[in-house]
Amino acid sequence: MTQKPDSSAGAGAPRVIPRSDHPVSRSSISPNALRVLYRLKEAGFEAFLVGGCVRDIILGRHPKDFDVATDALPDEVRRLFRNCRLVGRRFRLAHIVYGREVIEVATFRASGAPPPSEEPVPMREEDEEEKLAAEQAASALDATQPLEIVPAASAANAAPSAAAVRHRVQDDHGRLLRDNMYGSIDEDVWRRDFTVNALYYNIADFSIWDYVGGLEDIQARRLKLIGDVETRYREDPVRMLRAARFEAKLGFDIDEASAKPIGALRGLLASVPPARLFDEATKLFLTGHGAESFRVLRARGLFAVLFPAVDRYLDQHPSSLVEQLLVQGLRNTDRRVDEDKPVTPTFLFALLLYGPIAAYIEALPPQRWHEPQAILEACDRALRAAQERVSIPRRIALGVRDMYSLQPRLEGPRGRRALRLLEQPRFRAAYDLLTLRAALGLADGGTAQWWTTLQAASAAEREQMVEAPAGGARAGGTPAGSDTKAPRRRRRRSRGGG
Repeated sequence: MTQKPDSSAGAGAPRVIPRSDHPVSRSSISPNALRVLYRLKEAGFEAFLVGGCVRDIILGRHPKDFDVATDALPDEVRRLFRNCRLVGRRFRLAHIVYGREVIEVATFRASGAPPPSEEPVPMREEDEEEKLAAEQAASALDATQPLEIVPAASAANAAPSAAAVRHRVQDDHGRLLRDNMYGSIDEDVWRRDFTVNALYYNIADFSIWDYVGGLEDIQARRLKLIGDVETRYREDPVRMLRAARFEAKLGFDIDEASAKPIGALRGLLASVPPARLFDEATKLFLTGHGAESFRVLRARGLFAVLFPAVDRYLDQHPSSLVEQLLVQGLRNTDRRVDEDKPVTPTFLFALLLYGPIAAYIEALPPQRWHEPQAILEACDRALRAAQERVSIPRRIALGVRDMYSLQPRLEGPRGRRALRLLEQPRFRAAYDLLTLRAALGLADGGTAQWWTTLQAASAAEREQMVEAPAGGARAGGTPAGSDTKAPRRRRRRSRGGG
Protein backbone atom coordinates (compact mmCIF):
# COMPACT_ATOMS: atom_id res chain seq x y z
CA MET A 1 0.00 0.00 0.00
CA THR A 2 1.34 3.43 -0.98
CA GLN A 3 1.97 5.89 1.84
CA LYS A 4 1.90 9.66 1.58
CA PRO A 5 4.22 11.84 3.65
CA ASP A 6 2.83 14.47 5.96
CA SER A 7 1.07 17.16 3.96
CA SER A 8 3.33 19.70 5.59
CA ALA A 9 6.07 18.45 3.26
CA GLY A 10 4.56 20.62 0.55
CA ALA A 11 3.15 20.19 -2.95
CA GLY A 12 6.38 18.59 -4.14
CA ALA A 13 6.06 15.66 -1.72
CA PRO A 14 6.87 12.25 -3.19
CA ARG A 15 4.78 9.15 -3.40
CA VAL A 16 6.35 6.80 -0.84
CA ILE A 17 6.19 3.13 -1.81
CA PRO A 18 6.70 0.83 1.20
CA ARG A 19 8.97 -2.21 1.08
CA SER A 20 6.02 -4.56 0.73
CA ASP A 21 5.00 -2.94 -2.57
CA HIS A 22 8.31 -2.93 -4.47
CA PRO A 23 10.93 -5.57 -5.37
CA VAL A 24 14.11 -3.78 -4.23
CA SER A 25 15.78 -5.95 -1.60
CA ARG A 26 19.02 -5.42 0.31
CA SER A 27 20.18 -8.77 -1.06
CA SER A 28 20.23 -7.15 -4.52
CA ILE A 29 22.41 -4.25 -3.35
CA SER A 30 26.19 -4.29 -3.24
CA PRO A 31 27.46 -4.91 0.33
CA ASN A 32 29.78 -1.92 -0.09
CA ALA A 33 26.88 0.32 -1.09
CA LEU A 34 25.01 -0.85 2.00
CA ARG A 35 28.03 0.03 4.16
CA VAL A 36 28.00 3.56 2.75
CA LEU A 37 24.25 3.94 3.23
CA TYR A 38 24.30 2.70 6.82
CA ARG A 39 27.31 4.76 7.85
CA LEU A 40 25.69 7.93 6.52
CA LYS A 41 22.45 7.06 8.30
CA GLU A 42 24.22 6.31 11.59
CA ALA A 43 25.99 9.68 11.35
CA GLY A 44 22.62 11.41 11.21
CA PHE A 45 22.41 12.08 7.47
CA GLU A 46 19.75 11.10 4.96
CA ALA A 47 20.98 8.37 2.62
CA PHE A 48 19.29 7.07 -0.54
CA LEU A 49 20.26 4.65 -3.27
CA VAL A 50 19.33 6.47 -6.47
CA GLY A 51 19.27 6.30 -10.23
CA GLY A 52 19.93 3.45 -12.62
CA CYS A 53 20.73 0.92 -9.92
CA VAL A 54 17.23 1.21 -8.45
CA ARG A 55 15.72 1.03 -11.93
CA ASP A 56 17.74 -2.06 -12.84
CA ILE A 57 16.85 -3.94 -9.66
CA ILE A 58 13.16 -3.28 -10.33
CA LEU A 59 13.67 -4.68 -13.85
CA GLY A 60 15.34 -7.80 -12.45
CA ARG A 61 18.79 -6.80 -13.72
CA HIS A 62 22.05 -6.82 -11.79
CA PRO A 63 23.38 -3.24 -11.53
CA LYS A 64 27.06 -2.69 -12.29
CA ASP A 65 27.24 0.59 -10.36
CA PHE A 66 25.56 1.88 -7.21
CA ASP A 67 25.06 5.61 -6.63
CA VAL A 68 24.11 7.25 -3.35
CA ALA A 69 22.44 10.63 -2.73
CA THR A 70 22.64 12.33 0.66
CA ASP A 71 22.27 15.64 2.47
CA ALA A 72 25.86 15.32 3.75
CA LEU A 73 28.30 17.76 2.15
CA PRO A 74 31.33 16.32 0.30
CA ASP A 75 33.74 17.27 3.08
CA GLU A 76 31.43 15.64 5.63
CA VAL A 77 31.39 12.46 3.56
CA ARG A 78 35.19 12.52 3.35
CA ARG A 79 35.45 12.77 7.14
CA LEU A 80 33.26 9.66 7.50
CA PHE A 81 35.24 7.48 5.07
CA ARG A 82 39.01 7.13 5.05
CA ASN A 83 38.76 5.50 1.62
CA CYS A 84 37.10 8.58 0.10
CA ARG A 85 38.35 10.94 -2.61
CA LEU A 86 36.58 14.02 -3.94
CA VAL A 87 36.31 14.43 -7.71
CA GLY A 88 34.49 16.59 -10.24
CA ARG A 89 34.86 20.09 -11.61
CA ARG A 90 31.33 21.31 -12.25
CA PHE A 91 30.15 19.74 -9.02
CA ARG A 92 32.02 17.91 -6.26
CA LEU A 93 31.36 14.20 -5.83
CA ALA A 94 32.65 11.73 -3.26
CA HIS A 95 34.03 8.42 -4.49
CA ILE A 96 34.20 5.72 -1.79
CA VAL A 97 36.73 3.15 -2.99
CA TYR A 98 36.51 -0.54 -2.08
CA GLY A 99 39.14 -2.29 -4.16
CA ARG A 100 37.84 -2.25 -7.74
CA GLU A 101 34.36 -1.06 -6.72
CA VAL A 102 33.63 2.64 -6.39
CA ILE A 103 30.46 3.89 -4.68
CA GLU A 104 29.64 7.39 -5.90
CA VAL A 105 28.08 9.71 -3.31
CA ALA A 106 26.47 12.99 -4.42
CA THR A 107 25.06 15.70 -2.21
CA PHE A 108 21.47 16.68 -3.01
CA ARG A 109 21.54 19.42 -5.60
CA ALA A 110 19.48 22.31 -6.78
CA SER A 111 17.31 21.67 -9.81
CA GLY A 112 19.75 23.04 -12.38
CA ALA A 113 22.88 21.20 -11.26
CA PRO A 114 24.30 18.46 -13.53
CA PRO A 115 23.76 14.84 -12.48
CA PRO A 116 26.78 12.67 -11.60
CA SER A 117 26.63 10.88 -14.96
CA GLU A 118 27.03 14.20 -16.73
CA GLU A 119 30.22 15.28 -14.97
CA PRO A 120 33.28 15.84 -17.19
CA VAL A 121 35.12 12.67 -18.19
CA PRO A 122 37.43 11.55 -15.34
CA MET A 123 41.13 11.82 -16.10
CA ARG A 124 42.66 8.49 -17.03
CA GLU A 125 45.53 6.96 -15.09
CA GLU A 126 48.09 7.49 -17.85
CA ASP A 127 47.45 11.23 -17.89
CA GLU A 128 49.02 11.95 -14.49
CA GLU A 129 50.14 15.48 -15.33
CA GLU A 130 46.67 16.42 -16.60
CA LYS A 131 45.12 14.80 -13.55
CA LEU A 132 47.31 16.85 -11.20
CA ALA A 133 46.50 20.05 -13.10
CA ALA A 134 42.77 19.25 -12.91
CA GLU A 135 42.96 18.70 -9.15
CA GLN A 136 44.84 21.96 -8.69
CA ALA A 137 42.25 23.78 -10.80
CA ALA A 138 39.43 22.25 -8.76
CA SER A 139 41.10 23.35 -5.53
CA ALA A 140 41.47 26.86 -6.85
CA LEU A 141 37.80 26.91 -7.86
CA ASP A 142 36.75 25.73 -4.41
CA ALA A 143 38.75 28.52 -2.83
CA THR A 144 37.34 31.29 -4.98
CA GLN A 145 33.79 30.05 -5.61
CA PRO A 146 32.10 29.14 -2.32
CA LEU A 147 29.42 26.51 -2.75
CA GLU A 148 25.96 27.80 -1.98
CA ILE A 149 23.67 25.77 0.26
CA VAL A 150 20.07 26.14 -0.89
CA PRO A 151 17.54 26.04 1.97
CA ALA A 152 15.62 22.77 2.07
CA ALA A 153 12.34 24.65 2.16
CA SER A 154 12.89 26.12 -1.32
CA ALA A 155 10.16 25.12 -3.74
CA ALA A 156 11.27 23.17 -6.81
CA ASN A 157 9.66 25.65 -9.17
CA ALA A 158 10.69 28.83 -7.34
CA ALA A 159 12.62 31.45 -9.27
CA PRO A 160 16.38 31.20 -8.63
CA SER A 161 17.90 33.69 -6.24
CA ALA A 162 20.41 36.33 -7.36
CA ALA A 163 23.17 34.25 -5.77
CA ALA A 164 21.97 31.18 -7.62
CA VAL A 165 22.05 33.02 -10.93
CA ARG A 166 25.64 34.09 -10.27
CA HIS A 167 26.66 30.50 -9.67
CA ARG A 168 24.96 29.16 -12.79
CA VAL A 169 26.94 29.66 -15.98
CA GLN A 170 25.43 28.81 -19.38
CA ASP A 171 26.66 29.16 -22.94
CA ASP A 172 24.78 30.86 -25.78
CA HIS A 173 22.75 27.69 -26.47
CA GLY A 174 21.61 27.31 -22.86
CA ARG A 175 24.07 24.51 -21.98
CA LEU A 176 25.07 24.49 -18.30
CA LEU A 177 28.80 25.04 -17.85
CA ARG A 178 28.90 25.28 -14.05
CA ASP A 179 26.38 25.00 -11.26
CA ASN A 180 27.86 24.95 -7.77
CA MET A 181 24.63 24.70 -5.80
CA TYR A 182 23.45 22.18 -3.24
CA GLY A 183 19.81 21.66 -2.44
CA SER A 184 17.32 19.28 -0.86
CA ILE A 185 16.00 15.93 -2.03
CA ASP A 186 12.81 17.70 -3.15
CA GLU A 187 14.92 19.73 -5.57
CA ASP A 188 17.44 17.03 -6.42
CA VAL A 189 14.84 15.02 -8.32
CA TRP A 190 14.13 17.85 -10.76
CA ARG A 191 17.65 18.01 -12.12
CA ARG A 192 17.71 14.29 -13.00
CA ASP A 193 17.15 13.35 -16.61
CA PHE A 194 14.52 10.62 -17.04
CA THR A 195 11.71 9.61 -14.74
CA VAL A 196 12.93 6.00 -14.63
CA ASN A 197 16.25 7.25 -13.21
CA ALA A 198 14.65 9.39 -10.50
CA LEU A 199 13.66 6.77 -7.91
CA TYR A 200 15.15 7.01 -4.39
CA TYR A 201 15.55 3.93 -2.17
CA ASN A 202 15.55 5.06 1.48
CA ILE A 203 17.79 2.98 3.72
CA ALA A 204 15.94 4.29 6.80
CA ASP A 205 12.78 2.28 6.12
CA PHE A 206 13.54 0.50 2.78
CA SER A 207 10.85 2.49 0.96
CA ILE A 208 11.10 4.02 -2.52
CA TRP A 209 10.38 7.70 -3.01
CA ASP A 210 8.88 8.52 -6.42
CA TYR A 211 8.37 12.18 -7.31
CA VAL A 212 7.74 11.93 -11.06
CA GLY A 213 5.93 8.66 -11.79
CA GLY A 214 9.11 6.76 -12.52
CA LEU A 215 7.78 3.43 -11.28
CA GLU A 216 4.80 3.59 -13.65
CA ASP A 217 7.12 4.48 -16.55
CA ILE A 218 9.34 1.48 -15.76
CA GLN A 219 6.29 -0.76 -15.78
CA ALA A 220 5.18 0.77 -19.10
CA ARG A 221 8.77 0.51 -20.47
CA ARG A 222 8.66 4.20 -21.31
CA LEU A 223 11.40 6.84 -21.35
CA LYS A 224 10.19 10.29 -20.38
CA LEU A 225 12.36 13.34 -19.81
CA ILE A 226 11.70 15.31 -16.60
CA GLY A 227 10.71 18.95 -17.07
CA ASP A 228 10.48 21.02 -20.25
CA VAL A 229 12.03 18.79 -22.89
CA GLU A 230 13.62 21.41 -25.12
CA THR A 231 15.09 23.27 -22.15
CA ARG A 232 16.58 20.07 -20.72
CA TYR A 233 18.17 19.14 -24.06
CA ARG A 234 19.59 22.64 -24.43
CA GLU A 235 20.98 22.56 -20.88
CA ASP A 236 22.85 19.38 -21.73
CA PRO A 237 22.67 18.02 -25.31
CA VAL A 238 24.23 14.73 -24.15
CA ARG A 239 20.79 13.89 -22.76
CA MET A 240 19.82 13.05 -26.35
CA LEU A 241 22.58 10.42 -26.45
CA ARG A 242 21.50 9.13 -23.06
CA ALA A 243 17.95 8.76 -24.37
CA ALA A 244 19.28 6.70 -27.28
CA ARG A 245 21.45 4.63 -24.95
CA PHE A 246 18.58 3.78 -22.61
CA GLU A 247 16.34 3.01 -25.58
CA ALA A 248 18.96 0.51 -26.80
CA LYS A 249 19.95 -0.86 -23.40
CA LEU A 250 16.52 -1.24 -21.83
CA GLY A 251 14.38 -1.77 -24.91
CA PHE A 252 12.16 1.10 -23.76
CA ASP A 253 10.31 3.49 -26.07
CA ILE A 254 11.02 7.22 -25.87
CA ASP A 255 7.72 8.98 -25.41
CA GLU A 256 6.68 11.30 -28.22
CA ALA A 257 7.24 14.54 -26.32
CA SER A 258 10.80 13.53 -25.42
CA ALA A 259 11.65 12.22 -28.90
CA LYS A 260 10.21 14.98 -31.07
CA PRO A 261 12.80 17.75 -30.41
CA ILE A 262 15.82 15.48 -31.07
CA GLY A 263 15.74 16.06 -34.82
CA ALA A 264 15.87 19.84 -34.45
CA LEU A 265 18.31 19.98 -31.53
CA ARG A 266 20.78 17.18 -32.30
CA GLY A 267 23.20 19.68 -33.86
CA LEU A 268 23.83 21.05 -30.35
CA LEU A 269 25.98 17.98 -29.71
CA ALA A 270 28.67 19.63 -31.81
CA SER A 271 29.23 22.08 -28.92
CA VAL A 272 29.87 19.31 -26.39
CA PRO A 273 33.56 18.77 -25.48
CA PRO A 274 34.99 15.92 -27.63
CA ALA A 275 36.42 14.17 -24.55
CA ARG A 276 32.92 13.85 -23.10
CA LEU A 277 31.56 12.50 -26.39
CA PHE A 278 34.31 9.85 -26.34
CA ASP A 279 33.09 8.77 -22.91
CA GLU A 280 29.49 8.62 -24.16
CA ALA A 281 30.55 6.65 -27.25
CA THR A 282 32.18 3.97 -25.10
CA LYS A 283 29.01 3.73 -23.00
CA LEU A 284 26.93 3.36 -26.15
CA PHE A 285 29.08 0.73 -27.85
CA LEU A 286 31.07 -1.11 -25.18
CA THR A 287 28.50 -1.97 -22.50
CA GLY A 288 26.68 -4.88 -24.12
CA HIS A 289 24.19 -3.19 -26.46
CA GLY A 290 26.45 -1.72 -29.15
CA ALA A 291 24.66 -3.16 -32.17
CA GLU A 292 21.30 -1.87 -30.97
CA SER A 293 22.83 1.51 -30.05
CA PHE A 294 24.12 1.81 -33.62
CA ARG A 295 20.64 1.13 -34.98
CA VAL A 296 18.98 3.63 -32.64
CA LEU A 297 21.58 6.35 -33.27
CA ARG A 298 21.22 5.98 -37.03
CA ALA A 299 17.43 6.00 -36.84
CA ARG A 300 17.38 9.20 -34.76
CA GLY A 301 20.06 11.01 -36.79
CA LEU A 302 22.47 11.15 -33.85
CA PHE A 303 25.16 8.96 -35.39
CA ALA A 304 25.67 11.58 -38.12
CA VAL A 305 26.53 14.17 -35.46
CA LEU A 306 28.97 11.90 -33.63
CA PHE A 307 30.70 10.40 -36.69
CA PRO A 308 29.78 12.46 -39.76
CA ALA A 309 32.39 10.91 -42.10
CA VAL A 310 31.33 7.37 -41.16
CA ASP A 311 27.67 8.24 -41.60
CA ARG A 312 28.34 9.70 -45.06
CA TYR A 313 30.15 6.53 -46.10
CA LEU A 314 27.27 4.35 -44.93
CA ASP A 315 24.76 6.55 -46.77
CA GLN A 316 26.82 6.31 -49.96
CA HIS A 317 27.19 2.52 -49.61
CA PRO A 318 23.87 1.27 -48.18
CA SER A 319 23.83 -2.35 -46.97
CA SER A 320 27.47 -2.74 -47.99
CA LEU A 321 29.84 -5.37 -46.66
CA VAL A 322 31.50 -2.63 -44.61
CA GLU A 323 28.24 -1.89 -42.82
CA GLN A 324 27.69 -5.61 -42.28
CA LEU A 325 31.19 -5.86 -40.85
CA LEU A 326 30.54 -2.97 -38.45
CA VAL A 327 27.28 -4.47 -37.22
CA GLN A 328 28.77 -7.96 -36.86
CA GLY A 329 31.77 -6.54 -35.03
CA LEU A 330 29.47 -4.75 -32.60
CA ARG A 331 27.50 -7.97 -32.08
CA ASN A 332 30.73 -9.82 -31.34
CA THR A 333 31.64 -7.12 -28.82
CA ASP A 334 28.21 -7.39 -27.19
CA ARG A 335 28.71 -11.12 -26.85
CA ARG A 336 32.09 -10.61 -25.18
CA VAL A 337 30.52 -8.21 -22.69
CA ASP A 338 27.81 -10.78 -21.91
CA GLU A 339 30.53 -13.38 -21.35
CA ASP A 340 32.40 -10.96 -19.06
CA LYS A 341 35.39 -10.85 -21.43
CA PRO A 342 37.43 -7.68 -21.96
CA VAL A 343 36.60 -5.27 -24.77
CA THR A 344 38.68 -2.34 -25.99
CA PRO A 345 37.95 1.10 -27.47
CA THR A 346 40.76 0.43 -29.97
CA PHE A 347 38.86 -2.36 -31.69
CA LEU A 348 35.67 -0.28 -31.53
CA PHE A 349 37.22 2.65 -33.38
CA ALA A 350 38.86 0.32 -35.89
CA LEU A 351 35.34 -0.91 -36.70
CA LEU A 352 33.76 2.54 -36.78
CA LEU A 353 36.43 4.01 -39.08
CA TYR A 354 36.59 1.03 -41.42
CA GLY A 355 34.55 2.70 -44.16
CA PRO A 356 36.45 6.01 -44.31
CA ILE A 357 39.80 4.20 -44.19
CA ALA A 358 38.68 1.97 -47.07
CA ALA A 359 37.55 5.02 -49.05
CA TYR A 360 40.88 6.80 -48.59
CA ILE A 361 42.85 3.72 -49.65
CA GLU A 362 40.69 2.98 -52.69
CA ALA A 363 41.11 6.55 -53.91
CA LEU A 364 44.77 5.63 -54.52
CA PRO A 365 46.07 3.64 -57.52
CA PRO A 366 45.45 -0.09 -56.89
CA GLN A 367 49.16 -0.87 -56.80
CA ARG A 368 49.45 1.26 -53.64
CA TRP A 369 46.66 -0.41 -51.70
CA HIS A 370 49.05 -2.65 -49.76
CA GLU A 371 51.76 -0.11 -49.08
CA PRO A 372 52.17 0.33 -45.32
CA GLN A 373 52.62 4.08 -45.72
CA ALA A 374 49.41 4.40 -47.74
CA ILE A 375 47.48 2.45 -45.10
CA LEU A 376 48.89 4.58 -42.27
CA GLU A 377 48.08 7.80 -44.11
CA ALA A 378 44.51 6.62 -44.64
CA CYS A 379 44.21 5.80 -40.94
CA ASP A 380 45.55 9.22 -39.97
CA ARG A 381 43.08 11.01 -42.24
CA ALA A 382 40.14 9.04 -40.88
CA LEU A 383 41.26 9.59 -37.28
CA ARG A 384 41.72 13.33 -37.76
CA ALA A 385 38.24 13.66 -39.27
CA ALA A 386 36.68 11.67 -36.43
CA GLN A 387 38.44 13.72 -33.75
CA GLU A 388 36.70 16.88 -34.89
CA ARG A 389 33.71 15.57 -32.90
CA VAL A 390 34.89 12.73 -30.68
CA SER A 391 38.22 12.81 -28.88
CA ILE A 392 40.29 9.69 -29.55
CA PRO A 393 43.17 9.27 -27.08
CA ARG A 394 46.60 8.84 -28.64
CA ARG A 395 47.03 5.29 -27.37
CA ILE A 396 43.80 4.28 -29.14
CA ALA A 397 44.73 6.08 -32.35
CA LEU A 398 48.10 4.31 -32.39
CA GLY A 399 46.35 1.00 -31.80
CA VAL A 400 44.03 1.56 -34.78
CA ARG A 401 47.04 2.33 -37.00
CA ASP A 402 48.79 -0.83 -35.83
CA MET A 403 45.74 -3.02 -36.48
CA TYR A 404 45.43 -1.83 -40.07
CA SER A 405 49.14 -1.80 -40.87
CA LEU A 406 49.34 -5.44 -39.76
CA GLN A 407 46.60 -6.60 -42.15
CA PRO A 408 48.83 -7.07 -45.25
CA ARG A 409 51.41 -8.92 -43.14
CA LEU A 410 48.74 -11.21 -41.76
CA GLU A 411 47.31 -11.85 -45.21
CA GLY A 412 50.68 -12.87 -46.64
CA PRO A 413 52.55 -14.75 -43.87
CA ARG A 414 56.18 -15.44 -44.77
CA GLY A 415 58.19 -18.10 -42.92
CA ARG A 416 59.55 -17.28 -39.50
CA ARG A 417 58.24 -13.72 -39.76
CA ALA A 418 54.87 -15.20 -38.90
CA LEU A 419 56.18 -16.34 -35.51
CA ARG A 420 57.51 -12.86 -34.81
CA LEU A 421 54.10 -11.42 -35.64
CA LEU A 422 52.59 -13.50 -32.84
CA GLU A 423 54.70 -11.49 -30.40
CA GLN A 424 53.38 -8.12 -31.61
CA PRO A 425 51.34 -6.36 -28.87
CA ARG A 426 48.57 -5.60 -31.38
CA PHE A 427 48.57 -9.04 -32.98
CA ARG A 428 45.42 -10.28 -31.27
CA ALA A 429 43.35 -7.22 -32.19
CA ALA A 430 44.65 -7.33 -35.78
CA TYR A 431 43.89 -11.05 -35.95
CA ASP A 432 40.33 -10.46 -34.71
CA LEU A 433 39.88 -7.87 -37.45
CA LEU A 434 41.25 -10.32 -40.05
CA THR A 435 38.87 -13.11 -38.98
CA LEU A 436 35.93 -10.70 -39.05
CA ARG A 437 36.87 -9.60 -42.57
CA ALA A 438 37.29 -13.23 -43.64
CA ALA A 439 33.83 -14.13 -42.32
CA LEU A 440 32.35 -11.60 -44.76
CA GLY A 441 34.59 -12.48 -47.71
CA LEU A 442 36.76 -9.37 -47.34
CA ALA A 443 39.87 -11.46 -46.66
CA ASP A 444 40.92 -15.03 -47.42
CA GLY A 445 39.28 -17.53 -45.08
CA GLY A 446 42.13 -20.02 -45.43
CA THR A 447 44.64 -17.46 -44.20
CA ALA A 448 42.50 -16.59 -41.18
CA GLN A 449 42.14 -20.29 -40.33
CA TRP A 450 45.91 -20.77 -40.71
CA TRP A 451 46.53 -18.09 -38.08
CA THR A 452 43.91 -19.66 -35.81
CA THR A 453 45.64 -23.04 -36.07
CA LEU A 454 49.09 -21.49 -35.60
CA GLN A 455 48.13 -19.91 -32.29
CA ALA A 456 46.84 -23.20 -30.89
CA ALA A 457 49.80 -25.25 -32.12
CA SER A 458 52.78 -26.42 -30.08
CA ALA A 459 56.22 -24.94 -30.66
CA ALA A 460 57.25 -27.89 -32.86
CA GLU A 461 54.03 -27.72 -34.86
CA ARG A 462 54.51 -23.99 -35.39
CA GLU A 463 57.98 -24.62 -36.82
CA GLN A 464 56.51 -27.09 -39.31
CA MET A 465 53.70 -24.74 -40.28
CA VAL A 466 55.91 -21.76 -41.03
CA GLU A 467 58.30 -23.88 -43.11
CA ALA A 468 55.44 -25.16 -45.28
CA PRO A 469 53.28 -22.87 -47.48
CA ALA A 470 50.40 -21.42 -45.51
CA GLY A 471 47.34 -23.41 -46.41
CA GLY A 472 45.06 -21.17 -48.36
CA ALA A 473 47.13 -18.11 -47.44
CA ARG A 474 47.66 -15.56 -50.12
CA ALA A 475 49.29 -12.21 -50.44
CA GLY A 476 46.61 -9.79 -51.41
CA GLY A 477 43.10 -8.98 -50.34
CA THR A 478 42.10 -5.44 -49.49
CA PRO A 479 43.77 -4.06 -46.34
CA ALA A 480 40.84 -1.76 -45.67
CA GLY A 481 38.43 -4.39 -46.85
CA SER A 482 35.75 -2.61 -48.82
CA ASP A 483 33.51 -4.39 -51.29
CA THR A 484 36.26 -4.06 -53.93
CA LYS A 485 38.71 -6.92 -54.32
CA ALA A 486 42.38 -5.97 -54.57
CA PRO A 487 44.53 -7.09 -57.50
CA ARG A 488 47.44 -9.37 -56.81
CA ARG A 489 50.76 -7.69 -56.39
CA ARG A 490 53.47 -8.52 -58.89
CA ARG A 491 56.57 -10.22 -57.59
CA ARG A 492 59.62 -8.02 -57.71
CA ARG A 493 62.40 -9.04 -60.07
CA SER A 494 65.71 -9.89 -58.53
CA ARG A 495 68.18 -7.09 -58.95
CA GLY A 496 71.11 -9.50 -59.11
CA GLY A 497 71.06 -11.04 -62.66
CA GLY A 498 71.33 -14.73 -63.36
